[in-house]
Amino acid sequence: GWLCYRYSDDNGRTWSGERYRIPMRLTKRDRENVTGGTHQFFWCIDKPVTANGSVYFALPKLTTGMPLDGGEGWVVHSDNILTERDPAAIRWDLLPDGDVGVWNPALGSVQEEQNIEVLSDGSLYMVNRTEIGHPAYAISRDAGHTWTTPQVMRYATGNPLKNPRACPRIWKASNGKFLFWFHNNGYPGWGNSAVRNPVWLAGGIEVDGDIRWSQPEILLYVPDPTVRGMSYPDFIEQDGRIWVTETEKVVARVHPLDPALLDGLWNQHARAAVVQPGLALESGPLGAGSSVALPKLPSLRAGGFTLEMWLQVGDLREGRTVLSSFGQRRYGFSVSLSADGALRLNLADNRQRQWLEVMDGPEPKENVRSVRQWSLSSGAGSITPGKPHHAVFIVDGLAKIASVVIDGVLYDGGASAIQGWCRLNPWLDDLNSDGVCVVDKGLPGQIARLRIYDRYLRTSEAISNYRAGVASQ
Repeated sequence: GWLCYRYSDDNGRTWSGERYRIPMRLTKRDRENVTGGTHQFFWCIDKPVTANGSVYFALPKLTTGMPLDGGEGWVVHSDNILTERDPAAIRWDLLPDGDVGVWNPALGSVQEEQNIEVLSDGSLYMVNRTEIGHPAYAISRDAGHTWTTPQVMRYATGNPLKNPRACPRIWKASNGKFLFWFHNNGYPGWGNSAVRNPVWLAGGIEVDGDIRWSQPEILLYVPDPTVRGMSYPDFIEQDGRIWVTETEKVVARVHPLDPALLDGLWNQHARAAVVQPGLALESGPLGAGSSVALPKLPSLRAGGFTLEMWLQVGDLREGRTVLSSFGQRRYGFSVSLSADGALRLNLADNRQRQWLEVMDGPEPKENVRSVRQWSLSSGAGSITPGKPHHAVFIVDGLAKIASVVIDGVLYDGGASAIQGWCRLNPWLDDLNSDGVCVVDKGLPGQIARLRIYDRYLRTSEAISNYRAGVASQ
């Protein structure tokens, strides 16, 4: 295959009649492909960036056409395209130097859809997708000639980001801060499916020549879990506003981004104040047997709610209830403990039915089970006896997704699960039962602070409440 382009000198209104080839030298990956180098296999989803007076864009070379395999990152570079008017005189070369591209054999044979952004000192930051459940990144400090060995991307907290075989996209805003589009599930196989729904967004701040990534927020979703998700995004910034474009290969769309969501991501590491909008109940401390009157919660068909607790327990007994609103009507919400140190949010509404379907994985056809009440776990080991913990269960009835933030970190399933968020059963509705929430009379501990919001909190808001501390009001 050839890499070719046309050019426009009037912002896309007209285009050159002739197309021009960008030469790409043969490398080890080409000679190893199924044609022995007679043809080159590659494609490009990146946009050019400028740095060091040059233009760069990334692409993967492959050993096979279909199925795609053997991906390895390369960077196409021109040092004079910004000033040269004659297309025939534009110089092109392929980076890094040498015969091997940007890759790490420990990350598997699928390392594709590389895209790059520029750090403040001109260093290049490359991200790519894999098939091991995580996105990867590498950095060049010498204008693309050499690169660090790609590694799994990590949050500022140290835990790895999760992404299926789907395009991860990095973008730099005019304020010098970064956004990262990904899917926050570690589905290990082919990702051209519902595992691309929803889309999550992390914010990045440059620190000491690297990027410190925030905990993520849901960016886009389709409530129907059978729909193939969104991918191949781009970001547009104009007049102080930012938009994102995406497609699920049939329809292309443009979405404005909420400035408050972006501000929360970029300031997540610093903000430490209790969120007030939507706060419907604040109480505590609540010991064993205590009760508190509940506000009316929105229907989960059109709204959501957030349950927040500062709690400390003396032991972990399987199935022990922490607090419950079920009452005599036997519906509402409850939080229980597991012997493995997990908190579990349980939901049941007032509809007359015996079973609810729950999907434990991103693929609708997999991991479906029927239960008497819907539940979400915070993951084994998240609660330690004798230690205070902050837990925030976020129930988003519009996206039909629930998530949990423990001690300022969004639970993502860790090493034991593909994802930490969970899809709500779409028919869950009214959780308003007797209007009272009761702390279990046998609870060996207390809830130092209880808050209920009549809306879903963003991840950043939950973390702000954690950083504010238990005593803040």
